[in-house]
Amino acid sequence: MDAAGRGVAGAPGGARAGGVPGHVAVIMDGNGRWAEARGLPRSEGHKAGAEPVRTILKCANRVGVRHLTLYTFSSENWQRSPEEIGSLFSLLVRYLDAETAELLRSGVRLRAVGDLTRLPQASLAALEDAVRALSGNTGVTLTLALSYGARDELVHAARNLAARVAGGSLAPGDVDEGLFASELWTADLPDVDLLIRTAGDQRISNFLLWKLAYAELYFTDILWPDFGEEDFLKALEDFRSRKRRFGRA
Repeated sequence: MDAAGRGVAGAPGGARAGGVPGHVAVIMDGNGRWAEARGLPRSEGHKAGAEPVRTILKCANRVGVRHLTLYTFSSENWQRSPEEIGSLFSLLVRYLDAETAELLRSGVRLRAVGDLTRLPQASLAALEDAVRALSGNTGVTLTLALSYGARDELVHAARNLAARVAGGSLAPGDVDEGLFASELWTADLPDVDLLIRTAGDQRISNFLLWKLAYAELYFTDILWPDFGEEDFLKALEDFRSRKRRFGRA
């Protein structure tokens, strides 16, 4: 993982044989509401949300999904209370410590995207250690979007290209879609085939705007801690039922 947060290079995407989406992205919404409905602190909802991550990751690996990207912590989430932010990043460290050995056995590769320079040092160190430990794996690539906002990502890419133009190494007319995409934090990720959002809201929330250009969108009222393998397979089945035209008639 470099200082820009690009992480480890990914494999080619695209829907695979049998209609399995090559790249599934998930907005894991509803942890707080799950906890509040049970009279628990929000931190307990985040802890409960770790179990469906394990479940969905195993299922994705088994059915042939090549990339699973999880909206783990958005750039807007920095506005939350220091206590909740601290709890979230402590949970990330515990998850990585507890799961890295199993991820290694399962062939999962790990990467992260976002403004990783804002992460607490202990969290960043644990993340970098896990990315290195899993870098040789060839199964599903699990990407954690951390301190990530799609508008920030687009601004980051535009600034890099503007600096190259100002420095004389790039002509404005040379900037095309491919060159712009190469400057994104998610440059090594394929386009998203299927976006899943839990907990009832039907919006993208500043997530992977460039990569979602032709994604199929799937929304469910199920809160993330209650989202299981059967629910994930239902989303994949819904994806298989859709006809993707990519602008063609």
